[in-house]
Amino acid sequence: MNEPASMPLQQPQIRPYNLALSAAARAELKHQQPRCLWLTGLSGAGKSTLANLLELRLNELGMHTFVLDGDNVRSGLCRDLGMGVEARKENIRRMAEVARLMVEAGLVVIVAAISPFRAERDAARALFAPGQFLEVHVSTPLDACALRDPKGLYRAAREGRIKDFTGLDSPYEEPLEADCRIDTASMALPEAIRCLLQLLQRK
Repeated sequence: MNEPASMPLQQPQIRPYNLALSAAARAELKHQQPRCLWLTGLSGAGKSTLANLLELRLNELGMHTFVLDGDNVRSGLCRDLGMGVEARKENIRRMAEVARLMVEAGLVVIVAAISPFRAERDAARALFAPGQFLEVHVSTPLDACALRDPKGLYRAAREGRIKDFTGLDSPYEEPLEADCRIDTASMALPEAIRCLLQLLQRK
């Protein structure tokens, strides 16, 4: 699949419309502080599992949420993108922009995506107001992720059927200053969810 072309510069005829209803008013109606909780880590680290369980818990607490899962987004919004470096960068850019819009709508958004490059995660953070973007490194080690291999991707990559696979022949750049680190190989899921809830409450 072709790589996406470079993103065009803002066109002079495009002028964002100033909406009368503020993001703060939308959040006040929901009685919550909008946040983007960004889960990054290797394939098989447990990002989607954590995102799903956390959303269920937040729902029980009466909060308005949404999960942006990497594979789900690639099945729709980003299905035109390949798996090369530039396409993966564009995938993360799109996810970050959607997450920003959802936060402006007053939601707590949980993003679960490998998002291997620091520059793209930093660019995502820059879209949000201070304190709205929380980076969680799901730091499960490569060996544990490869042993789980829930989609058979590690095996396919090692057999040469998948190229540029993160953690093997394509780098994963760990967060330098994550707001939270969770290793699902050594931390039980209930404890991990408590840590994420505490992070949201603390921030």
